Amino acid sequence: MKKFISILLVLVLALGLVACGSGSSATKMTMGTGGTSGTYYGYGGVLGQYIKNHAGIEVTVVSTDGSKANIQGIASGDYQLGTVQSDVMAYAWEGTRSFESDGKVDSFRVVAGLYAEAVQLVTMDPEIKSVADLAGKSVSIGAPGSGVYFNAIDVLTAAGLTESDINAQYQSFADSADALKDGKIDAAFIVAGAPTPAITELCTTNNAYLVPIDGAVADALMASCPFYTTYSIPAGTYNGQTEDVTTVTVKATLIVSASAKEDDVYKLTKAIFDNIDAITKENGKGAELSIENATSGMTAPFHAGAAKYFAEKGVTVETK
Repeated sequence: MKKFISILLVLVLALGLVACGSGSSATKMTMGTGGTSGTYYGYGGVLGQYIKNHAGIEVTVVSTDGSKANIQGIASGDYQLGTVQSDVMAYAWEGTRSFESDGKVDSFRVVAGLYAEAVQLVTMDPEIKSVADLAGKSVSIGAPGSGVYFNAIDVLTAAGLTESDINAQYQSFADSADALKDGKIDAAFIVAGAPTPAITELCTTNNAYLVPIDGAVADALMASCPFYTTYSIPAGTYNGQTEDVTTVTVKATLIVSASAKEDDVYKLTKAIFDNIDAITKENGKGAELSIENATSGMTAPFHAGAAKYFAEKGVTVETK
């Protein structure tokens, strides 16, 4: 009888441990962001922490090659969340440009628009005052097929230039910054929320400055590509920047796997937009979070969980 009771107690204890273990499990998501010197990575870390603390979802934030890699990562199941440029998201959904050879990707849904991603043209060459001045210069235009690459091509085209009119280099944000410092390139396109760490470092330690993308170039660009809008980078954003610099912008967007649970996406959306003030204190891009910015200008459908949250705020968004 004593032996039987001992065995029974062991079984009860084991079942109790299993029950406790299963009860403590939480949804886990991996968020693809961008390079460590860009805005996606640092801002993604902040959002991930608020999602964990307020939605109970474990978020692992990883550095990636950016928008296209994040969309592909969600499609392959490696990531469940990702930060992407709104234009690259459009290419994926439509199967165009950087996704023309891969084909349409529809395994993701929109959570929300986050902030303006400025197309920033940075140089230390005093001869470069406009996009037209890039002719014959060595210019980093991002990795082939990346969002930065197509932004750069769009800007060059609007200025009457082609890729063959420059000595094109295909580099990441960090590599572009290093190449500028070493005098290996004359200018670089960097597409990210301003201030961007790579540009901040360049302007602090070197005589780097931003070249405006405005006037006829901006007008031609927006006429051919309606997902661009004009944007003013305020004076003082970077060291030595004494005046506002006009450029164009796309929108940083948070996307999620289409297969994510509605309740999880509802909770993570709520975790972000119910804590805007606190997020802004940790990262300045939080100041651009708003229901209007989150729900406007999207070229792909929203996840039902995000749509539920925005409906509570009086905004109806498209789902699929």
